[in-house]
Order: sequence, then C-alpha cells, then structure tokens
Amino acid sequence: MLQIRPMAVSCAVLCFFAIGIVGSLGGLSPGTCCKRAVLGAALTYLVAGAAARAVNAILTQAMIADRIRKGNSGDNKG
Repeated sequence: MLQIRPMAVSCAVLCFFAIGIVGSLGGLSPGTCCKRAVLGAALTYLVAGAAARAVNAILTQAMIADRIRKGNSGDNKG
C-alpha cells in the first residue's frame, strides 16, 4: 500500500516552489506569486491524494484477484 499523505505533501511542496519561481521570473508581484503558489499546491495535494488512492485501490483489487485465482487453482489439484 502506498502512503498517501507523504506523497501528496511532497508533490504539493514541489508544485508550490515551481509556481512561485515561474511567477517570480515572469515579473509578478510577490503577493500574486504567493497566492497562486498556495492555490496550486492545494490543488496538487488534492489531485495527488486522489491519484494515490486510485493506485491503492487498483493494487488492492489486483492482489485480491491474484489470491482468488491461486486459491481456485489449488482446489482443482486435489
């Protein structure tokens, strides 16, 4: 199982700095850069968390299907 929160926080922090740097290089005011970076980081946190949950669900279903398949093939041998 993937740990959702640390992964989402790391993505959000990277996004925050990336948006802040791009905004600064684009000549925006510090206040505007800050607001956009915070909004981008929050959105990235939500998206990364949802993506990690989806990957966890897919992996869990695959593990369950594998166990069921192994259990069914073991019953037919005897």
